[in-house]
Amino acid sequence: MTERTEQTVAATPSASSASPDGERRYEVVVVGGGAAGLSGALTLARARRSVLVIDAGRPRNAPAAHVRSYLTRDGVPPAELLATGRAEVTGYGGEVVRGDVVAAERLEAGDFRVVLEDGSSVMADRLLVTTGLVDELPRVAGLAERWGLDVLHCPYCHGWEVRDQAIGVLATGPLAVHQALLWRQWSEDVTLFPHTAPGFGAEEYEQLAARGIAVVEGRVAALEAADDRLTGVRLADGRVISRQAIVVTPRLTARSGLLTGLGLETTDQEMGGHVVGSHIAADPSGATALPGVWVAGNVAALTEQVIGAAAAGVRAGAAINADLVAEETRRAVAARRSGRHEHEHARGGTSTKDGALPEEEFWDLRYGESDQIWSGNPNVVLVREITGVEPGSALDLGCGEGADAIWLARQGWRVTATDISGVALERAARHAAAADVAGRVDWQRHDLGASFPDGVFDLVSAHFLHSPGDMPREKILRTAASAVAPGGTLLVVGHAGFPAWEHNPHPDVHLPTPEEVLESLELPEGEWEVLLCEEHDRIQNDPDGRPTTRRDNVLKVRRSSG
Repeated sequence: MTERTEQTVAATPSASSASPDGERRYEVVVVGGGAAGLSGALTLARARRSVLVIDAGRPRNAPAAHVRSYLTRDGVPPAELLATGRAEVTGYGGEVVRGDVVAAERLEAGDFRVVLEDGSSVMADRLLVTTGLVDELPRVAGLAERWGLDVLHCPYCHGWEVRDQAIGVLATGPLAVHQALLWRQWSEDVTLFPHTAPGFGAEEYEQLAARGIAVVEGRVAALEAADDRLTGVRLADGRVISRQAIVVTPRLTARSGLLTGLGLETTDQEMGGHVVGSHIAADPSGATALPGVWVAGNVAALTEQVIGAAAAGVRAGAAINADLVAEETRRAVAARRSGRHEHEHARGGTSTKDGALPEEEFWDLRYGESDQIWSGNPNVVLVREITGVEPGSALDLGCGEGADAIWLARQGWRVTATDISGVALERAARHAAAADVAGRVDWQRHDLGASFPDGVFDLVSAHFLHSPGDMPREKILRTAASAVAPGGTLLVVGHAGFPAWEHNPHPDVHLPTPEEVLESLELPEGEWEVLLCEEHDRIQNDPDGRPTTRRDNVLKVRRSSG
């Protein structure tokens, strides 16, 4: 029964806003500030989205001196590439901050809260996770210290730089022979150390021999270096084989802790039929199985090079923007239809007043038009006026899809929530379960003109209790006042005027002032205190998506404790 009016804030393109809880809200939060994350953020910022990049500052390629095979940027130091990327993102209005994300949760409305290590948090409509991967190196003394210098893994990243040098391949898995044959393209002096790899077959030994690749049996004990340069490989039996570069195959493990917390599990990634690590599965655009979450870069594709990760970020950014556009369009259509319904009813077309469409059926059909009618956020006046009030029992009249009731429950209130629409109540109950407050809300179906919840309450809230039908609003609000417990509060918020796009206001429909609402309550003198009785303006988009100003009113009264 309640019109859950979406509370909007006029903002410039790419500007973030604040949630009712004071958290900064962005259309997209990007977790990870590498090539994938910054490319996705750049794409979104250029699409005029509000974007925040949270960067832990620990890029995988930090030990490397240069980025390779990146067209027009070949040889650029990794730190320089990222610094340039950050400047480009912020140049289009995006934001980049340094920090560690420790958790993320999906809220009942489908948006996300992202929590940082310092305890701060931000809100996001969509998430792009580009947290990369961890290279799990073989446990050989001296190897980790040379990683990214002369201990290498990718021939396309490092092969040219060690061409014609003495290269050793440390075998730890079934792809070792393939790896040795590949590196043979860059040097004629390649030696394969079987180390801990499974035994090779006769055909593999023949391939190695045909390409002139030596095989030195025995477990590798350590790498040796002098003057900060690799000099050789020392075997467990004491032999030292001179080498200038060592190739390893690390296990590639996606940094997926944040995603696992959202319910997304890792999947084994294979190469040549062998598992090389774990990643988060996604479609070609980066969309995961969890609506609203995309991934890009090495967290999704373990073997992606920097240029490929950047391209994946662009694809994900474009897909996220398209998804947001689709949602905005759906809501605009719903708002347009809602405006059309209101117009038809006010002119006496398909009316609930003449009995052609009962009130209950009207609202069930209204909620059945879309999976979500209202914004999913609690009403701003409720949050403003009730934040900090000691929780008790609350009655939400015309609860709609449940955003107000759920917000109250999360603040510690025990809530009874009513609506005439069973469709709305079922949806609200699902949202409450997703928010883990199902046990704190009692959902009741009432035509408030005919039935009313039992009991008295510390807070009775009625937001936008309007209907195109013949709803006895004054009678309902008087009953609401009688349901306020001693010392309790009645909060009534309603429209004070028609939308700006309604050029012909309806003469047969009256929207009362807050003073008229107060008078209609017929409150006994001396038993109530008026805390707030005023009109205020807010921004609301018209059916074509243009921001307009709409006037509402609020009445807040408190019953005496005596």
